[in-house]
Amino acid sequence: MSGSTQIYRQLFSFLRQHSHYRDLRHLMTLGWMVSALICSERLCLSAWESYVPCRAKKAQSVERRWQRFLCNPLIDVHKLYVPLVLLALKNWRTHRLYLAMDTTVLWNEYCMIHVSVVCCGRAVPLLWKVLEHKSAAVAFEEYQPLLRQARWLLRQHPDVMLLADRGFANHQLMSWLQQSRWHYCLRIPCDVLLHGPRQCPREVRRLWPSKGEALLYRNVGLWDDGLYRCNLVLANIRGVKEPWAVITDESPSLQTLWQYALRFRVEELFLDSKSGVFELEESKIRCADALERLYLIAAVALLYSTAQGMAVHIKGLRQQVDPHWHRGISYLKIGLRWLKGVVHKGRELLMPVPLFTKDPQPCFASKKLKETLQQNLVLSYPLSTVQSFMSYGIQRSVRQSGL
Repeated sequence: MSGSTQIYRQLFSFLRQHSHYRDLRHLMTLGWMVSALICSERLCLSAWESYVPCRAKKAQSVERRWQRFLCNPLIDVHKLYVPLVLLALKNWRTHRLYLAMDTTVLWNEYCMIHVSVVCCGRAVPLLWKVLEHKSAAVAFEEYQPLLRQARWLLRQHPDVMLLADRGFANHQLMSWLQQSRWHYCLRIPCDVLLHGPRQCPREVRRLWPSKGEALLYRNVGLWDDGLYRCNLVLANIRGVKEPWAVITDESPSLQTLWQYALRFRVEELFLDSKSGVFELEESKIRCADALERLYLIAAVALLYSTAQGMAVHIKGLRQQVDPHWHRGISYLKIGLRWLKGVVHKGRELLMPVPLFTKDPQPCFASKKLKETLQQNLVLSYPLSTVQSFMSYGIQRSVRQSGL
């Protein structure tokens, strides 16, 4: 049995067992597409022919098979994928779940909205939606269905925190978060008006602290009406271009900055999807619905390869594919390299494991990068001591103030 066939059979087994999907033809096609993507690392339909055994003698016939899948309106993307990611998160019910929400633009034509789970230095897709929209800024009505679906899917997880950038901070989202009882860390723009107990409203930009300092505010009103109350952390961090203004429903502290910094893990996900690993931007697909189904293939490959990489780490086999003495590449790339070894070197195909709730070995590609991350606010660990405040660009003079 060839290595690609082994990968396909394991994928098909998981899809058939956990996806609750009745049409086996769709599962078989998806399994072969994911297997071919792992082997080729290209989200390009014409690049998969050599990795899929079939009776067709023309490459065009094989490619049409993939096109029929992408253009089929009966394909339920979330019904196929969501059971797999929930299975991978089965050990997280007693741990806080960080959800990062962000958007990315493809070819200046399509906007993809992501809701992802932050895990071990990366983000794993949970839900996504593609719009024919040229801007990364989207209205609340566009991503509200994703949030509602995520709340229903994660109803067994009592501790969920939403992380999002400035483009998502608005009245509608704040109202929804208050009703959902999710925690949140959101960055707000510098022109937002703040309402304190004693003074007239002031813009965020007029309150920035000095370089290397942070200000903590409690029970601050937002926007013109001051209706929504929250806690606020203002930080001016060395090595970061712009100061941060982060609102949260929890007690304000430097831990708030560490939590918000987890949002940047989704940038690594975009890099892996678009150019770093799977080259989504090389796809010739120009249809929002077809792009959602195409990303389904990438999402399954990302989840499966990450789980395979974690299994490699548990087995103590990481150094066979990672040249660093300590872990220097992501679990995704560890898994992809191992799976390619299954195809080309006859390695054993491991059983994927649930996603780690705590990273047993944080990833640093080099000592120089590790020192840089410690000096700036690309945070990897919670801030709890005076020494860590200094090493992450925040001085000891953290002031708790009132407006």
